[in-house]
Amino acid sequence: MTITKDTLYIGGEWVHPHSSRTISVISPHTEELVATVPEADSGDVDRAVAAARRAFDEGPWPHTSPKDRAEVIRAISAAIKARAQEIADTTTAEMGAPRSFALAGNTYASALVLDGFATLVDGFAFEEERPGFGGRTCQVVKQPVGVAAAIAPWNVPLFIIAMKLGAALAAGATLVIKSAPEAPLTGYLLAEILDSVGLPPGVVSVIAADREASEALVRHPGIDKVSFTGSTAVGRRIGAICGEQLKRCTLELGGKSASILLDDADLATAIPGLLPAVFMNSGQACVAQTRVLVPRHRHDEVVAALDAAIGALKVGDPADPETFVGPLVAERQRTRVEGLIEAGVGEGAQLVRGGGRPADLDRGWYVEPTLFAGVDNQMRIAREEVFGPVLAVLPYDGEDEAVRIANDSDYGLSGSVWTGDVEHGIALGKRVRTGSFAINSGAVLDLLNPFGGFKQSGLGRELGREGLEAYLETQTIIPPVG
Repeated sequence: MTITKDTLYIGGEWVHPHSSRTISVISPHTEELVATVPEADSGDVDRAVAAARRAFDEGPWPHTSPKDRAEVIRAISAAIKARAQEIADTTTAEMGAPRSFALAGNTYASALVLDGFATLVDGFAFEEERPGFGGRTCQVVKQPVGVAAAIAPWNVPLFIIAMKLGAALAAGATLVIKSAPEAPLTGYLLAEILDSVGLPPGVVSVIAADREASEALVRHPGIDKVSFTGSTAVGRRIGAICGEQLKRCTLELGGKSASILLDDADLATAIPGLLPAVFMNSGQACVAQTRVLVPRHRHDEVVAALDAAIGALKVGDPADPETFVGPLVAERQRTRVEGLIEAGVGEGAQLVRGGGRPADLDRGWYVEPTLFAGVDNQMRIAREEVFGPVLAVLPYDGEDEAVRIANDSDYGLSGSVWTGDVEHGIALGKRVRTGSFAINSGAVLDLLNPFGGFKQSGLGRELGREGLEAYLETQTIIPPVG
């Protein structure tokens, strides 16, 4: 059954869109129509920003107590948990996320992020006294940033929105959420939840739109801060606009993360731990660790172990609980991934497994899990973000070279090391210029601590205290002396 939506959630109400344009949501598995929803235009953006502006400038939300804000955030989290399977199934249907990932990595992780912000608010010092010049005592006050725009991608739609939503609500800011056109239905479910928890009108609006309306949102004079997750190319554009307008922004962008296997790595532990960090969400993750660096003398051993493990992964219908690798989100994405695979072969990398389309799937935008060996770090498959199920194995000679290769990237988002000596792994991790780095773990981030990247992986941090502070301004109240 095809879902049809004809309203947008703006200002605490379900309203008819400004124009008649619509977005068609296509199943990446069946290539059939899943839903039709309104496409917001600049008129809808104006209406959403105006509602958020009123809610911030005239409404009670910025002045509510941290305790009350935390209670609202917890209520949103509880409602997500209560509808977790419905949300996960929706994400699977609209953008093809494997069911297990959609439930754990997108839905329950979103609730945990919100719970984390609620707990953080409980103990956060929004006001503190500090000694000032001349013996006076000043007050340093954290004020909400104002009206924020949250622009989310399609790959982990609820989780990425939750990082922005939790921080904005915790700070006392108001928010306009812009869902990706490939995954708008998740936004509708979130809007239903927001509508049920008693938020004042206009505190959060949810629209779905493509690039034209997204740029109108970023440029809007009523927006004080932009938080964007997506490609580095679009991030540059948004950063330029925000810089021109002196508008605060957080940018979480691309990645080409490296996992380093040291001489003493135990493959029986490392390979199963590494695979989710590579192939989560069918490789459609900015944090995917798609470069595996291995000692040259262990190269063939590691490649053989990876080949066997990848060969055992179930590929197919994302609604099947056993599926590990599903389809890519769109035909254009499959075409891009196939082009990079072709480039890898053309540049001399050894194609060990995959590289084509699954023979048993005659429809859907699938690419086989693909393994390259003997990769040089100057090849395109080692430098460009593939955003698909493609893994490159790079040999190194000595740990210094491993660190050099890991750092020889335009990006710096995630990474890991696998070793029998944890302290040594920690020391090595501090040499790798990346926002998150795990020791003997496939964890690509920590839900309670800052997440973001070095270099072209972005600006600023989400999650944790730093994520909350990104939605706050700092004010100093100076009393008279004496």
